Amino acid sequence: MTRTEKEQLVQELTTAFSESNAVVVCDYKGTKCHELEAVRAMAAENDAHVKVVKNTLAAIALKNAGIEDMQLKNTNLLVWGEDQISTCKVADKAATELKDTFSLKAGALEGKAVDLATVTAMAKLPSRDELIGMLLNVWQAPVRNFTIGLDALRQKKEEEA
Repeated sequence: MTRTEKEQLVQELTTAFSESNAVVVCDYKGTKCHELEAVRAMAAENDAHVKVVKNTLAAIALKNAGIEDMQLKNTNLLVWGEDQISTCKVADKAATELKDTFSLKAGALEGKAVDLATVTAMAKLPSRDELIGMLLNVWQAPVRNFTIGLDALRQKKEEEA
């Protein structure tokens, strides 16, 4: 890789990390190629991005994006995206499915480094669509209960007649 290619990659990653709300660093040592492709496909479904980058280039891009205090050592895979919850879910799901070879190392939310407990807690939260479904279910409950009551009253009247 030439110096200009490296500079271009750092610039692209800096822009991507600046625009993203979540960045998760994962260790992928020993993970097979088809397993990494499954992680990439899962990330693409959730509007997240996955890339294996040299530590020095990733550290420069993270620092340029304002994300500091992240130590990059050994083999690292970066997962980032705009939606914090879905990005954390992708990394956490990959870590649980590939627990022998894939693990979470560090994370950053909204430009600040966070511990792994925060990343896993974010992964456990319901997604936006799930929250909307829960809200709609709560809103429909009074109408549903009213119609059930009316139907029970109708059946009682039919039995009496």
